[in-house]
Amino acid sequence: MDIKTATALRRLRLVSAPEAVSFLLLLVCSVLKRTTDFNAVPVMGAIHGVLFVLYVVFWVFAWYRARWSVGVAALYFALSVLPTGGFFAERKLRHEAESAVIASRARQEGIVNA
Repeated sequence: MDIKTATALRRLRLVSAPEAVSFLLLLVCSVLKRTTDFNAVPVMGAIHGVLFVLYVVFWVFAWYRARWSVGVAALYFALSVLPTGGFFAERKLRHEAESAVIASRARQEGIVNA
């Protein structure tokens, strides 16, 4: 894995958990808006919107750099629209990056020919 691919995956991984947290907080704020006088939906909506747009932009870059199949790319996008999906995306991306580092080191040491 080259540095640009690793960077693209890292950016997507770093924005996925905050995006998931903002989604959950937006859901909580929506419930509070309808049950109490507390209305933080405009603020949380804006925060979540920015994080979601960043996720989608980083997702496109990661798809391009990592050369994911359509199925893998669709999975990461689907995880972005599920309330806790960002946590699963972060975990999968971390595992993917660790596997790529291990494979890269093995190729450098001549253990695996790839």
